[in-house]
Amino acid sequence: MSEASSNVVVDQAQSSWSDLWKKEDYLAIWLGFFLLVIGGLIYFNNTPEGMDETFAECNAIMAAEAERAPFKTVAYLTAQDKKEGVQGKKTSIGKTIKSWTSKPGTWSSNPLDSFYMSAERAKEMNAKYAPKYEAAKLAAKEARTEAQIAEAAAAAVGFKSAELNQVAQDKIEKWRAAKGSMKSAKKKVKHKAFNRFPTLIGLMVVIGLLFSVGMRCMGESAGKFFKGFCFVFTLGVIAYFMSYQSTMKHYGIGYAAWAIFLGMLISNTIGTPKWVKPALQVEFYIKAGLVLLGAEVLFNKIIAIGVPGIFVAWIVTPVVLISTYIFGQKVLKIPSKTLNMVVSADMSVCGTSAAIATAAACRAKKEELTLSIGLSLVFTSIMMIVMPAIIKATGMPYILGGAWMGGTIDATGAVAAAGAFLSEKALYVAATIKMIQNVLIGVTAFGVAVYWCTKVECEAGGKSIGWIEIWHRFPKFVLGFLSASIVFSIMYTSLGTDAGFSLIDQGVIRGFSKIFRGWFFCLSFAAIGLATNFRELKGYFRGGKPLILYFCGQSLNLILTLTMAYIMFYLVFPEITAKI
Repeated sequence: MSEASSNVVVDQAQSSWSDLWKKEDYLAIWLGFFLLVIGGLIYFNNTPEGMDETFAECNAIMAAEAERAPFKTVAYLTAQDKKEGVQGKKTSIGKTIKSWTSKPGTWSSNPLDSFYMSAERAKEMNAKYAPKYEAAKLAAKEARTEAQIAEAAAAAVGFKSAELNQVAQDKIEKWRAAKGSMKSAKKKVKHKAFNRFPTLIGLMVVIGLLFSVGMRCMGESAGKFFKGFCFVFTLGVIAYFMSYQSTMKHYGIGYAAWAIFLGMLISNTIGTPKWVKPALQVEFYIKAGLVLLGAEVLFNKIIAIGVPGIFVAWIVTPVVLISTYIFGQKVLKIPSKTLNMVVSADMSVCGTSAAIATAAACRAKKEELTLSIGLSLVFTSIMMIVMPAIIKATGMPYILGGAWMGGTIDATGAVAAAGAFLSEKALYVAATIKMIQNVLIGVTAFGVAVYWCTKVECEAGGKSIGWIEIWHRFPKFVLGFLSASIVFSIMYTSLGTDAGFSLIDQGVIRGFSKIFRGWFFCLSFAAIGLATNFRELKGYFRGGKPLILYFCGQSLNLILTLTMAYIMFYLVFPEITAKI
């Protein structure tokens, strides 16, 4: 690999993050859509057995129950659960794909459990957790009976008693929580024998070949890339392995933090081997992953939560972004405007995805992006644990709490995990708000490109920069992100909500593209760590200004998001909130 084309990873601090945009962005789009097409062909030609019949039966029950009662009854929710159980990823081919793309599994004290489990060990683990599952199963059954009794009491008076209706809803909510606990306990008695060593090797070869083709198209040596890729992939596997240790998983120390930490540990001790450097294609990995992320941003889900979610995500976010940037320049006087902008976008929009797009748009240095991502990971790990605890302790409505977390916690996975700590409704609202916010990745990148070309660099160079340069600066992979979102939103709508959920959301996306997206992100974080030198980062920490910027910006974000969520969900549009 030539010295010029390894710019974003191994060059000195003077190199920028967008030197390879001409080919890299388009190849990332090609790779992303190639995988999306493959996923579509697989799941659209292997629909779940009896899908249409199940949908018709469940929809009839739900319609009748919606007509009968002013709230979601036990029968309604049971039918809803049955319908949602029809998923493309649960078909035989979906299960096969999962087995060949699985990450290292959860483990507690025996590391081998993450990669290999014999039939005897699986039986032992199932027996160990069986009592807890049986207890959870009994509790869910009792809670369901109580909910049915309360619902019957409300029905006896024609659902005209507000007090009885509320009691029934509370009992149903309690049953749903108990059922959720039962489902979690059930997973621990479903252990089966597995051996992930051959599947991980196979996955490494497949992903490595896909990116090798891209490297060849960029005029680089596919052989040299693949040789180094094996090292980067192995580091990614170790990062996943560490993140799935039960204690690490409990405290939210995810694969991204481990990948960066382990990479930096190697690069700053023994040093990153020269033969690995051709595979440190940070942008190529992350951009392909972001194109796949676009397919997960479905407009029908955005519309489902309505105007309140749009206000929380699309009004607060730009206000926080601009305010944080101005604060960094005028108050903290951060010398690097690019660092200031990347940290501001990372914190206010949606974490690492927005940071990557913004860094490309303003040509931030790799050290600045690494620092921004590091701050994001630390605050995300803290917030995903602390925020649900605060919401529970203060008695905050879970819908409000979900909206608050969705608009402030950076990583999509962390948002979902935090929402799951509270309730199904909190998870739904939090994940949807974050999805709405993700749309701003492209808008932010374009806005930053325009601002940088017309204001920042115009002031520095003394002459105006035209639209050609703005187009040159704009990260083209964002077009892939937006295109994937539009295409899959149209497909989802054309299939209908039920089939769209089964074949796209729980098929192409969660059963295929999201799996590869996770691996691509992990590879990118490992490459970032392997390319980062502590000495290059030290200067950016001088005076602790980036940390102060992130803390102050996130504090403003927390206040404004909570205020906007309360106003929109409970004062302006309470009828939408009532239907969630």
